Amino acid sequence: MSQTVTDFLLAVEGLTVSFDGFKAVDDLSLYIDPNEIRVIIGPNGAGKTTVLDLICGRTKASAGSIKFRGTELTTMKEHQIVRAGVGRKFQNPSIYEDLTVLENLEISFPRGRSVFGALGFRRDAEVRDRIEEVAAMIFLSDFLNMQAEYLSHGQKQWLEIGMLLIQDPALLMLDEPVAGMSVSERKKTAELLHRIIQHRSVLVIEHDMGFVADIAHKVTVLHQGRVISEGSMAAVQADPRVVEVYLGH
Repeated sequence: MSQTVTDFLLAVEGLTVSFDGFKAVDDLSLYIDPNEIRVIIGPNGAGKTTVLDLICGRTKASAGSIKFRGTELTTMKEHQIVRAGVGRKFQNPSIYEDLTVLENLEISFPRGRSVFGALGFRRDAEVRDRIEEVAAMIFLSDFLNMQAEYLSHGQKQWLEIGMLLIQDPALLMLDEPVAGMSVSERKKTAELLHRIIQHRSVLVIEHDMGFVADIAHKVTVLHQGRVISEGSMAAVQADPRVVEVYLGH
C-alpha cells in the first residue's frame, strides 16, 4: 500500500528558495516517517542548513509545500511552528552558561513560555519529574546542580538537546550535533538519538560519516540544492553520483 502525504510526519514537496536568482534549494522533496532518524549529507553549499531554515520558518520558501502532521508550515511564523511540535538546534550550543543544568532545563519547560506562565511557574512534581527524566536521557543526572559553563563541549550539546526535548517536539532538527565532540561523546550522542526516537523523529545534518552510519535509518544527499540520492547509508555510499560530488573529496 502506498503512503499518502498525511501518513508522513513531515512531507516536503517541490520546495524551492531563491536568493537573488540563485536557487539555494531547488524543487526538493523529502518525506520523513514517524520515529525515523533521517540524515542529510552533502558538500558545503549544498543547501542543507537552508532546508532546516525553511522547515522552522526562519527562511520563507519561494515555492513548494512543507506539511508537518498534515499542517502546512510555509504560512506559519517561527513560534507557531515551534508550538506545533518542531524543535531546532543550531550548530553552536545556545545554553544559559550562568545557570545550572537544572535551571536551563526548567526555563525550557513549556509552561514557562508566556509571561503569565513564567510568573505563575512553580517547580512542582510534574516539572521535577520531567527534568529528571530528560537529564537521565542526556547523561546529565549527576550534573543538575552544576553551572552550565563548566560542562564539557559535548555535555553542552546534550544540554541543548535536553532543552528541546523537555518541550516534547515531534520533530527534532539538529545541525552538526557532534562537531567538536570526542569519540566517546559521539558514541553516546548516537545512543541518545536512538533512545529519543521512540516518541519523535530526528532530522540531522552531519559531515561525520562514521556517526551517520551509526544513526541513520535513511540518508538524503543534497548537491546544489537538489536531492541526488536517497536510501540506506550503504546504498548512498555506493551511488557513483554521491562519490563524485561528495564522498570522493
